[in-house]
Amino acid sequence: MNRVYPPVRGATGRVLRDLAHSFARDGWHVTVVTCGETAGQELDGMVRVVRVKGPEKPKGVLGYVWIWIKMMVVALRLKRRHLVVSLSDPPLVIVAGRIVAFIKGSHHINWCHDLYPDVMPALGMKVPEWLMRVLKKISRAAMQSCDRVIVNGRCMARLLSNDGVDPRRIVMIPNWPDLELVEPNLPGEEQEDGFFHSDTVEGMRPHDEQIKTDLRFRVLYSGNLGLAHPIDTVLDAAAILQGEASDIEFVFVGDGKGFDYVADQRTKRGLENVRFLPYQPASKLREIMESGDVHLITMKDEAAGCIVPSKLYAALAVARPCIFIGPEQTETAKVIQDFKTGVVVGNGDAEDLAEAIRIFRNDGQIWFAAHRGAAQAREIFTPYESLDAWVERAFSTIKDDLREGAVPRKKRRAA
Repeated sequence: MNRVYPPVRGATGRVLRDLAHSFARDGWHVTVVTCGETAGQELDGMVRVVRVKGPEKPKGVLGYVWIWIKMMVVALRLKRRHLVVSLSDPPLVIVAGRIVAFIKGSHHINWCHDLYPDVMPALGMKVPEWLMRVLKKISRAAMQSCDRVIVNGRCMARLLSNDGVDPRRIVMIPNWPDLELVEPNLPGEEQEDGFFHSDTVEGMRPHDEQIKTDLRFRVLYSGNLGLAHPIDTVLDAAAILQGEASDIEFVFVGDGKGFDYVADQRTKRGLENVRFLPYQPASKLREIMESGDVHLITMKDEAAGCIVPSKLYAALAVARPCIFIGPEQTETAKVIQDFKTGVVVGNGDAEDLAEAIRIFRNDGQIWFAAHRGAAQAREIFTPYESLDAWVERAFSTIKDDLREGAVPRKKRRAA
């Protein structure tokens, strides 16, 4: 159960599709309850997709609540399943998943990507303290009743454990990069199921650029630019470097309100070293990611433990150094520090960010050391390691329900 599933854009939809197909290849019967422009059913390979009608970007709380209700009703109408997996969108869909699992007598795993309601203040949502306490109590009670809670960061596991969720229920499985970055020539993958899509011409801003036109040192920001991803520190660093390093450029890949804000700031500040690229077809994904000499990741301090940006894994997949602008006590910062694949800079520290970019630009030894760290990390954070771990945990959750003689999944690598 998740509001987003391809072709609707979203990082949770991308990894959900990878996981659903992994389950299906191992012989599970998989149904995804999600949202779309029209209600209906479809087949995505071996995965059954049931969509409720809803906008790609719901307006206001009531829009999300209505989708939440419709998804739960649809799930209740389905046949009983051994396992219900709820994600994080719409907020508190874990509660809907819990209700479905209880009524159907199913096991329940929550795959926690965004921790609600905790992340709401970081998203600019003003919620009364009493309501936050109520919502948090409901969320934690639902988690405590799950068979497992799968998180994608140690910081999130620590936060939940401190809040009273049984640590034995919590499993940490990191997210993974787009499969196109790992296997860029996958056959039959031309449909719009990657992060980058094929609307490359329409919607381009007046100064959108080609992927790489010269030998400038490229600082790349690619992916979601939402409310939890502050960007002013990056713009301040671009302003600092504009007058002293004409060969350094800041390139933003994507679209939406966050990118419109960056475009507006570029005009107001006269930042000629800031450029844009629209969403691209999946076939261009590796080329775009490799065009960045350094990748940027941002996160609000208030979001620590509530989200884990997936941009890190895309950067590691192409062995590029990373600069994380955000809190140190987070999964992203720890991976960068553990593998020495970049640096961590605090929000608001534009001078430190500018200096880090200067160092990577001017010191080849430091850049290559971070590059080697990223190459080492990508051997750890592979899609199939996470997918294998995920499906194995799912099988161990339901195995007591299976009739005697059932055999566990075969390893994909062995196949």
